[in-house]
Amino acid sequence: MLRPFHGFALLSLGIAGACATVPPITGDPAVTVTARAETPPVGTAREDAADDPAIWRNPANPAASLVVGTDKKGGLYVYDLKGAQQSFLAAPGLNNVDLIEIAGGRVLVIASDRSDLTTVNLFMALLDTTTGKLAPAGKIAVGPGEGYGICMVKPAGSDGVIAFSAPKGGTIYRTVIREAGGAFTGTTTTLAQVPTQTEGCIADPRTGTLFIGEEDAGIWVIDMATGAKRMVAPIDNKVLVADVEGLAMAPEGENGGYLVASSQGDNAYAVFRLPDVTPVGRFRIAQGTFGSVEETDGIELDNRDFGPDFPKGIFIAQDGVNAPSAQNFKYVRWDEVLAALEAGR
Repeated sequence: MLRPFHGFALLSLGIAGACATVPPITGDPAVTVTARAETPPVGTAREDAADDPAIWRNPANPAASLVVGTDKKGGLYVYDLKGAQQSFLAAPGLNNVDLIEIAGGRVLVIASDRSDLTTVNLFMALLDTTTGKLAPAGKIAVGPGEGYGICMVKPAGSDGVIAFSAPKGGTIYRTVIREAGGAFTGTTTTLAQVPTQTEGCIADPRTGTLFIGEEDAGIWVIDMATGAKRMVAPIDNKVLVADVEGLAMAPEGENGGYLVASSQGDNAYAVFRLPDVTPVGRFRIAQGTFGSVEETDGIELDNRDFGPDFPKGIFIAQDGVNAPSAQNFKYVRWDEVLAALEAGR
């Protein structure tokens, strides 16, 4: 007679538990800024589609710089600094994106390619900085895994480019990319391994270090040459709330500047001072002319002059909740972020 009653009691407790709401985790207080511009919604509606931006700075006319952004379901967009779309290259399955200048003043764009979920691939394109259009430039197979995070660096005095891949499984690949006869080829080695899923990736050529975000654990710094690694910013639900998503950097001097991470779990961005990765503060993009920003995946940052709209740098964030429209990217003045952080101390 006791068994049915015991089962009923457990069922009742289960129902009660299901009805209870678990409060969301909120980290330390965050200052607020507002966006100065935004892109149109990406073409894929009602899905998690927009993901990661990359910035090309026009040295002759910084206000004419360009932004490349991914639509995971569609391809690569190119935008100007007003947020207007310049072009679109269809290529479903792309996730994170980075770009770098190579020989001849050309701009190489590389995106992590998830069209094959068993092999990490690099999708390559060349950006025509005059027309704002992208031309496919081949694909490089990296190794086993599902492509996710990517970042690049160009070693001083070298014509080659190094791409770092951070697939879901936690293996960090290092691919040396060279061009011969108009074709790009890559040689890949395994640099390091972290325990669980990674994505955020930013390389610092000044110090030869790589920052990798392990989504449920925190931020690692990895030696680009040896693979030696150490956790420098663990998830603590104060500075960082899981998931740790995009990473971006604003370098200053020989090894200073700022590292920024998307603290996706509470819709904020954590800012750290380099080189010691010391927490500085947190900020959010609040409701303004172009709306607030939530659930950010990819971010990008450049602290140089970008003309009258962004005279001391630009911060770009993917907006994961852009209702009622599809996801897009929001542009913020970096100097306004720094001013808000300073005022909030």
